[in-house]
Amino acid sequence: MKLRTLVIDALYLNWALPADALPPPPPPLRYQCSEWQGRRWAFASALLFRHRSARIPYLPFPRLSYPQANLRLYAVDGDGVPCVLFREMLMPRWVQPAVLLTAGHPVSTARFSFPRPSRDPDADAWHWLVEQGGRLEVVARRGAPQATGAGPSLGGWEETVRFFRERPRGYIEAGDRLRRIETEHPRATVWPMTVELTDVSLLTLLLPLDGHPGWPPLHSAWLCPEIPFVFAFRLVPKVALETGMPHAAATRSCARSVARRPPPRRAVS
Repeated sequence: MKLRTLVIDALYLNWALPADALPPPPPPLRYQCSEWQGRRWAFASALLFRHRSARIPYLPFPRLSYPQANLRLYAVDGDGVPCVLFREMLMPRWVQPAVLLTAGHPVSTARFSFPRPSRDPDADAWHWLVEQGGRLEVVARRGAPQATGAGPSLGGWEETVRFFRERPRGYIEAGDRLRRIETEHPRATVWPMTVELTDVSLLTLLLPLDGHPGWPPLHSAWLCPEIPFVFAFRLVPKVALETGMPHAAATRSCARSVARRPPPRRAVS
């Protein structure tokens, strides 16, 4: 199954999280980690964006436009390919049946209030809000291209953007199976952003950190005004998803070094 869409006003909010505070990823995935201040750190992002004219090619289904947010962790799969592991996908309630029908993976519903920076690029700031039990509330404005936030360095600005964006595969757990999402898109314009997080209670609900009362400050942030996408959905051969593993397993499963990761093949969100 393939899906074409135009993603607009995609805000990337990126964090470095202590690897030993995360639940272990489902095999064969392993977190892609880096050393900093004597600890191993994995990476996560919250993406806030809009789909415009999402559709299945060659079929007479209506084109859908709607806001979405997802929470993702960065990993390497069993083939050594850089990928993302989707922790949660949040969409409006009216979209949920269509997504289950076309993509076949679980999604959650939420309420959204998103701006349109690409329509008003000279605004002083923009405000995003996602609500689902907790809230993720963001005020952002255009800033300088510098990754100066909390966490290990991934290189300069361009290397940091590539680390988070150049991911040809995504995975989401669907029962005892992993569903793989293969995506492709061309290079996109990137606006560096300065961000104020006024409420992150939703993040702590979706991904509590073992032994930590809350999330650390942001690692980096940017906005892509427009990204054309093609998604292909596939089931991965069945892998027993282990349960009851100690959190230390997440640390052991980390890739040894960012520098050793295999070169990306196709760029994805």
